[in-house]
Amino acid sequence: MAWSLRFNGVGNAFAVELGSSMATIERDGKPWLAIDCGGEGLTAYLAHYGEPPPALFITHTHLDHVSGFERLFVHEYFDPARRGRTPVYVPVTVLPLLHQRVGDYPNALAEGGVNFWEAFHVIPVGDAFWHDGLRLETFPVRHHWPRTAYGLRLRGSLVWTGDTRPIGELLKVYADAGELIAHDCGLQGNPSHSGLDDLEREYPPELLQRCVLYHYGSEADGDAMRARGHGVARQNDVLVLAEPTPLELDQA
Repeated sequence: MAWSLRFNGVGNAFAVELGSSMATIERDGKPWLAIDCGGEGLTAYLAHYGEPPPALFITHTHLDHVSGFERLFVHEYFDPARRGRTPVYVPVTVLPLLHQRVGDYPNALAEGGVNFWEAFHVIPVGDAFWHDGLRLETFPVRHHWPRTAYGLRLRGSLVWTGDTRPIGELLKVYADAGELIAHDCGLQGNPSHSGLDDLEREYPPELLQRCVLYHYGSEADGDAMRARGHGVARQNDVLVLAEPTPLELDQA
């Protein structure tokens, strides 16, 4: 099987021209698992694939990562073949925040009689979960507040940090099998996001070589980071991933 990662969007919350940060893990060129559901990211996703995601993982609930849910609700609820079937994997500590952000409006439909989450198959997850026969791992990252934002690992293939400050101690554990690391990074950092100086100071060169940076502020910022020798994703870039490391059920 051929695995790849498509960047549906690479920008921060202000860089709408770059698309809100969202990506899709593909298997044999078809979408396998989408990561997050921001407004611009979902628009780019639908424009490319022509149909909603087959499954989603939600890293955290800032609106540039979840604002597409209301539109996605319409796609899912009014399609009898999809209603209540699309898995949405949500870290258990994020689930109440997600409900407050997108699911708690008094009536999902003006006519009433419908609960927002009826449109999806919501699956709360802990340290790991199974999707389509493969085990993925989650880990908390450093973004605003403890246990509100999470990264994702497909062992041997991909680590997606989500929005985070540098997490060298975590990547020693969750990126120890040669994975491609898609890492939050802007040209300048702030208390909630990594900056390029942060990564160059805190990560060893061999780790930085595996990083592809996203969630930056402008094309000019992306070019400046490339000029310093780093891999920086553009919207709609597709990167080849290694085959995930198989995990036997008795190892889980």
